[in-house]
Parts: sequence; C-alpha cells; structure tokens
Amino acid sequence: IGDGSTATRQTPTAVDLGVGMTAGSVSAGNSHTCAVLNDGSLKCWGWNDYGQLGDGSTTDRTSPTAVDLGAGMTAVSVSGGYVHSCAVLNDGVVKCWGNNNWGQLGDETTTNRSSPVVIDLGAGVTAVSVSGGLRHSCAVLNDGVVKCWGNNDYGQLGDGSTTDRSSPVAVDLGAGMTAVSVSSGIWHSCAVLNDGSLKCWGDNEYGQIGDGSTTDRSSPVAVDLGAGMTAVSVNAGGYHTCAVLNDGSVKCWGDNEYGQIGDGSTT
Repeated sequence: IGDGSTATRQTPTAVDLGVGMTAGSVSAGNSHTCAVLNDGSLKCWGWNDYGQLGDGSTTDRTSPTAVDLGAGMTAVSVSGGYVHSCAVLNDGVVKCWGNNNWGQLGDETTTNRSSPVVIDLGAGVTAVSVSGGLRHSCAVLNDGVVKCWGNNDYGQLGDGSTTDRSSPVAVDLGAGMTAVSVSSGIWHSCAVLNDGSLKCWGDNEYGQIGDGSTTDRSSPVAVDLGAGMTAVSVNAGGYHTCAVLNDGSVKCWGDNEYGQIGDGSTT
C-alpha cells in the first residue's frame, strides 16, 4: 500500500511520494507497486524478495523508494509483473528488473536483477509501451511490431513455439498488421491492432483467448468482438480478458468463477 505500514487497508490511504511530487501513472504487480512521478522519476514499494522494486536491494519497502533509471533518464510508463517490473524510458529504451527465472527481464540471462537492466529490442527500434505478465513481458515497438520474452509454456510469447525466450522475439500479427497496444496476463497476451481488431495468444483453458475454444494458441488468433465492433483497449487478467470497444461498451471472456466477466453469472 505504501503508507509506511504493513496494516491491511479497506479504504483508500494516501501514499507519500515526496514533497511536491504527484503521480502520472501507477501499476500494481502481485505484491508491489510502482508509480511514474510528475518529474519522470520512478518509485516503487512493497515486496522485494527478487529485487522487483529496482532499488538495488532485496529489502521490502513500506514506503516508495526511488528506482535508478540511469543518468538523465526518466520514465514514460511502468508495468508491474508478478515479481518483476519493466519501464519505458524517455529515449524509448525498455529496462526491466526483478525475478528472471524464465528470462522475463529479457536481458539474455536468467539472473535476477535488483536494478534495471536494458533490453535489446533490435537495431534502430524503440518501445512505445511495455506490459509485464506473470513470467513474461511484451512490448509494442515504434514500428508497431510486438515483441515478447520470458516463459512460454502455453505459447504466451506468440512466436509459434512453447520455448522460453530470454530475449525479445517478434509476434506474427498477420500481413500488414501492427499493434496499437499489448497486455500480458498470467499465461496469455492480447494486442489491439491498427485496424481495431483484437488478437490473443497463449493459455486458453478457460476461454481467455476469446476464439470460441479452450485450445492453447502459440500464435495470435482473432477475437470476434461482434459485427462492426472494434477494440479501443484490452486488458489481459489472470484467466480472463476484457476489452473496451469503439462504442464504449465492454466485453469480457474467460474464467468467471468469481463473476469477473460481469455478466451476472459465475459460468
């Protein structure tokens, strides 16, 4: 929670970001949280066993602690994965830190990092956005390509295989297709494409891919959003997915044990 304590809070409690500091965006991982501040600095707090706070230690923090992004570097956005974190910096570079057992930091190793490390996205390309999942990460590049890295047991990297990757691999979105945004769930990923279509890939045990089946997909498959409907944004959750459509409606699919689909049932 970042309020300097370990007390459970059932109502919102303020986080002290520092004198004169406000937040531009925030992202919560499994048991840690990170925020981009108004000056482009980045602060994280919470559980830190794997270095997911990025402060160079593995010490838990109950208050925000600064992440060293490098000299002159600021953060544009941040995404908290399960026990790792990634940020897009002001020069379009992606840096990640935390748990790396499956290569989810993308630095060509499986070594945990308590400080940010640079991800090689390829010659001449930069990142527009990044999304951290359970044990994998995905980024949209400046040319609209999606690259993913990390654990790939269910095909969640979208490269047509189930082989873990410790460095970014490209996702085949289809001829002439580029991505506007990407979201990494626990074991699956989804992207909104340049024509407003939506494609997902990875674990599909509960139908979270949205292709009408429960078959895992190691390459992107199209989601039928309905006649004339396109996607504005998508968010891949644990075992379900939700999208905002062009008419402002929301559609969800996948696991519904706790009613997370929002259709009034638990089917």
